[in-house]
Amino acid sequence: MNGLPARRLLLVHAHPDDESINNGVTMAKYAAEGAHVALVTCTLGEEGEVIPADLAHLAPDRDDTLGPFRVGELAAAMKELGVTDHRFLGGAGRYRDSGMMGAPQNTRPGAFWSADPDEAAGYLVEVIRELRPQVLVTYDPDGGYGHPDHIQAHRVATRAAELAADPAWRPDLGPAHAVAKLYWNRVPRSVVDEGFARLRATGASFPGVAGPQDVPGVVDDERITAEIGDDDDDTGGGGGRPWAAAKAAAMRAHVTQIALDGPFFALSNDLAQPLFVREYYELAAGEPGAPAGTRERDLFAGVRA
Repeated sequence: MNGLPARRLLLVHAHPDDESINNGVTMAKYAAEGAHVALVTCTLGEEGEVIPADLAHLAPDRDDTLGPFRVGELAAAMKELGVTDHRFLGGAGRYRDSGMMGAPQNTRPGAFWSADPDEAAGYLVEVIRELRPQVLVTYDPDGGYGHPDHIQAHRVATRAAELAADPAWRPDLGPAHAVAKLYWNRVPRSVVDEGFARLRATGASFPGVAGPQDVPGVVDDERITAEIGDDDDDTGGGGGRPWAAAKAAAMRAHVTQIALDGPFFALSNDLAQPLFVREYYELAAGEPGAPAGTRERDLFAGVRA
């Protein structure tokens, strides 16, 4: 296994900052516990809106240098999470941020949304066969909230997991490997409702408040199969480690995209929403590692080394 640790986790995200918002606690926890945590980001996030006024010149309709700047933000975030293996799909700049659904950027040359899924999946197959992760985390088929790059990331990750396990497909990319468990990022509805109730009661220094409809991946509680938080350690016991603090620091590193105010944050719309210090998942493929009706507290539960 080329000296890799026994537990290996791969996350596939669309843009820089998606990983910190969705999986910062999870990534910090497993990296600190000695697992190999690898992140593949599919675009540089070139079409993002810029929050700080002094960085507005980076925007795509001005200097169009936001992508390279966000590469630096992502590197800083990974340092906060303790993650040392980060890659861009096919290399930095291979695919460009496609903008929101229906935008002209969807079809511009090099846009990720316009990429052939099998071709893009090939780059990820190479990573999967090299790192041989047991666990893969990505979005649901809707990408959490319908962003074209998130939907495409789901398609590419799912297809890559399928192709990586087929020894007849591109043997030049390495020996076949089957991912044991595939998870989708989720947030249970009850947690979202509680978070916004707390926000309304406490207040935050943003002009407005978002709503539950602005949180990606919200589902009914019974669909959640795993949760990870500060009171989980590698034995499922109560480690009490400050993974939530690492997540907040990583989010803060994405200065062009995220503004934090204690337990709340806002994106470029300046609308406050809760920062979730527990992270939730739905097992989309593989065998559950917890009894029916209970949630896993370890994404590797039931996985054989």
